[in-house]
Amino acid sequence: MNPIRAIRGMNDILPDEALRWREVEETAARLLASYGYGEVRLPLVEQTDLFRRSIGEVTDIVEKEMYSFEDRHGDSLSLRPEGTAGCVRAAIQQNLLASPCRLWYGGPMFRYERPQKGRQRQFHQIGAEAFGYAAPDIDAELIALSARLWRQLGIDDAVRLELNSIGAPEARARYREALVSYLAQHRDALDADSQRRLESNPLRILDSKDAGTQAVLDGAPALADYLDAEAAADFERLCSLLDAAGIAFVHNPRLVRGLDYYNKTVFEWVTGALGAQGTVCAGGRYDGLVAQLGGKATPGIGFAMGLERLVLLREALGVAPAVTAPDLYVVAVGDAAERVALAETERLRDALPTARIHRHAGGGSFKSQLKKADRSGAPLALVWGDDEVAAGEVVLKPLRGGEQRRLPLGELAAALAETMTQGH
Repeated sequence: MNPIRAIRGMNDILPDEALRWREVEETAARLLASYGYGEVRLPLVEQTDLFRRSIGEVTDIVEKEMYSFEDRHGDSLSLRPEGTAGCVRAAIQQNLLASPCRLWYGGPMFRYERPQKGRQRQFHQIGAEAFGYAAPDIDAELIALSARLWRQLGIDDAVRLELNSIGAPEARARYREALVSYLAQHRDALDADSQRRLESNPLRILDSKDAGTQAVLDGAPALADYLDAEAAADFERLCSLLDAAGIAFVHNPRLVRGLDYYNKTVFEWVTGALGAQGTVCAGGRYDGLVAQLGGKATPGIGFAMGLERLVLLREALGVAPAVTAPDLYVVAVGDAAERVALAETERLRDALPTARIHRHAGGGSFKSQLKKADRSGAPLALVWGDDEVAAGEVVLKPLRGGEQRRLPLGELAAALAETMTQGH
C-alpha cells in the first residue's frame, strides 16, 4: 500500500525549521504588543461572500485561487485566502469599532497557486490592522513598525520600501477609464494576462512583469495626475513623516496592489534576495471596507507579512538561528538508575527552568547511550549506573573535552548552574 503524502503546496514544517519560524513569530508578537496591537484569533473558514464582497469578484484570488466548497446546508464556504477581510468581519461582529483599535493576527492562508519557492498553497502570514484613524500618521507608524521589525530580524539592509497612493475610488475610476482607453490602442502588444485584465481589472496591468507590457506602460497616463486633492495631500504628508523618521522609500507610481478594497496609501517591502518572490510584506488603506461589509463607515489600514519569505530571507542572509543542541544529556543504565535519573532530572528542570535537558529513553548500554549523547551536540552528560545509585552520586561528564567528576546529588543543581554559566 502506498503511503499517504502531503497535498502539493501544503508542506510540513519540521523541528529545525520550526525553530526559525518561532523566532520570527515571537519577535513580531512582542513588537506588535509594544505598539498597542491586540491579538485576535480568526477562523480558517469564512462565508465565501465575505471574500467576494471585499477582495472583488474579478480578482485572480476570487476567480481562480480560493478553496471553496458547500457545507451540508448548501452554504458556500471558503478557506481564507487572506486575513484582512476576516479581521474586519470580526471587528464588526464583535463590536470592536466603537473607538479606534489596533489588532493583529497570524496563521495559515490558502490559495490555489503554482507552488514554488516562497509561494505555497498553504502559506502563513502575520497581519496588523488599525481601525478608526483617518490621518496618514497611522500609515507612517505602521510602516515604522515594520521597519523596526526588519531591524530586529536582521534583514533591514536587504529590503526596500515602495510606496504609492491610488487615491479615492472616484479618482481611481477616472484613471481607470483613461488607462483602458490608452491600453486598448496597444492591445496586441500586451501579454495574455494583461489582455484579459483589460476588461476586468485593468489597474493590475500596472503590476505586470512582462517586458513588452512594461514598454507599453511607459507611455500610459500617470495615476498621480488623477489623484484627488485629499489623497495627494495625505500622500505628501506621509512622505514627510517618513523622511522625518529616517525611513527611506521609493515612490513607485505603478504600485497598485491586487485587492479591490485598497484606497490612498499602498506599500510593499521588497527584496532582491529571493528571486521572483520579492515581496515580503505589503499593505495599505481600505477606508471603505468596513462599510462595504456592513459596518459603520470606519477608516482602516493594515499590512500582512509572509512568514515563508521572511524565514527564507533570514536563511539567505545567514541571520537565522542555528539549531540549538541540548545543554545536558542524561544517561542511565539499569532499572534503579532509570528511576533515580527520571526523578532527579525532573528536579533539575525545576531548579534550572531554562536548561534544555534531553533524558535518554529506550534503554541500551553505556556505550550506545554515550554515542547518542555525543551525536546530540550536548556539551555535558549526566551518567547514572548501579554504583552511582548506591553512593547517592552522579557522574558529570564533559562531552567536548575536560575531566569528568562525581557529585553528590545534593550538589548537582548548583554545580550545573555554575558550569553552564561558565560555558561548560
